[in-house]
Amino acid sequence: MQNECVTSDLNEQSILNLDEQMCFALYSASHAMTKIYKPLLAPFGLTYPQYLVLLVLWQKDQMTVNALGERVFLDSGTLTPLLKRLEKLALITRKREAIDGREVIIALTSLGQSLRGDVVHIPASVSCNTGCTLPEIKLLNQQLIALRAHLNSNLNAVKAAR
Repeated sequence: MQNECVTSDLNEQSILNLDEQMCFALYSASHAMTKIYKPLLAPFGLTYPQYLVLLVLWQKDQMTVNALGERVFLDSGTLTPLLKRLEKLALITRKREAIDGREVIIALTSLGQSLRGDVVHIPASVSCNTGCTLPEIKLLNQQLIALRAHLNSNLNAVKAAR
């Protein structure tokens, strides 16, 4: 069963109220979440997007730049400088694929692998700052993943409607 579009009970004056916008709630919550991560990652010289890349590589080492970008939802123009900084920190290596020289393989160094143990406390620290219980966090995460999937699946329809 497909959900019908939600219509608002708001009047015309309040429909464009910033605090009524789901997109703003998501944007500002994401911004606040990133601010929580900043001091936790600073001792390791990492930014939040770099941390996301490392999380992916700790799950599955040796990925192409394209596969990594798809996983963290970053385009190559954003991802490439980020990867260069991680390489400068000696956390990853970037090597051209032997078979297809166009593909670049990203792999963790031993330092990058060992960093995992140093940052293992970060998710719990962040969770404590949310004010949510573990079941609430899991439910919210599931809802956000479903929302992201639904929005991504509708991108082409939105583009075509222009």
